Amino acid sequence: MSDNKAQDLIEAVKNKGKSLEAEMSFFDHIDVLRKHLLRALLAIVIFTSLAFWYYEYLFNTIIMGPKSPDFWTYRMMCKLVAQFPSLGSDFCITEIKGKIINTEMAGQFTLQINSCIMTGIVFGIPYLLFELWLFIKPALHETERKSARGFVFFASILFFIGVLFGYFIICPLSVNFLTGFSISPMIENTFTIDSYLSSIATLTIGTGIIFELPVIIYILSLFGVMTPKFMRASRRYAVVVILIIAAIVTPTPDMITMLVVAFPLFLLYELSIYISAYIERKKNRELYGTSKAPN
Repeated sequence: MSDNKAQDLIEAVKNKGKSLEAEMSFFDHIDVLRKHLLRALLAIVIFTSLAFWYYEYLFNTIIMGPKSPDFWTYRMMCKLVAQFPSLGSDFCITEIKGKIINTEMAGQFTLQINSCIMTGIVFGIPYLLFELWLFIKPALHETERKSARGFVFFASILFFIGVLFGYFIICPLSVNFLTGFSISPMIENTFTIDSYLSSIATLTIGTGIIFELPVIIYILSLFGVMTPKFMRASRRYAVVVILIIAAIVTPTPDMITMLVVAFPLFLLYELSIYISAYIERKKNRELYGTSKAPN
């Protein structure tokens, strides 16, 4: 019995040692992740500080841009009307109705802080992705590293394309519709600056995140979670989901704005199918020496 107890004690000590080693390894990874996140946070702070420095231009030209009739999108729409009169004079927007006010004592102060922080986050996203890549990279095999090469670049490009699409297309259409929509002439459209800023931020950043769909599909395809066959079979369901997302992202109830948002999402979904098919062919070549898996 004593020998068995001694053996059990030795095994318990060994298991405890293994658990302590695993626990230390876990906290070591947490510490490494913390350092990466702190560096990313520092980058966001730097961009936020630059936003404070150039705040007059940031607010008057960028944030309030969709509220001005001189905004690039409205000028292009008027040029289209000049070239194609059949579009109708209403397509040329020369006035943005509605009045923006501040209703809180610290409203403009918090407006400056919030808008600068959001600007810092938008411009800090690429570096945040880079730090996350540096954290994940050591755990990947050589083939996985090669497959994921260019992740930060393409994810950043897609994000900024989405931000630009949201800012130059969705925002002006939404602002024009919402500021001009009225159910009664007795009601005057007056909006708080917080409401305006949150709408602009949601539309731009939300669209940038949605445009990351190909990157997400690429990662899921690498792990075998997503396949082109499944995506093709689910295309009709994807259409419904895309329309729902477009309806949520666009606060306007008009069909035209929703379709304008949905169209690039359809293209992104088709691009994602192509990416997933490419990953599948690549895996089949590595496993079977051919682009098709054996039946």
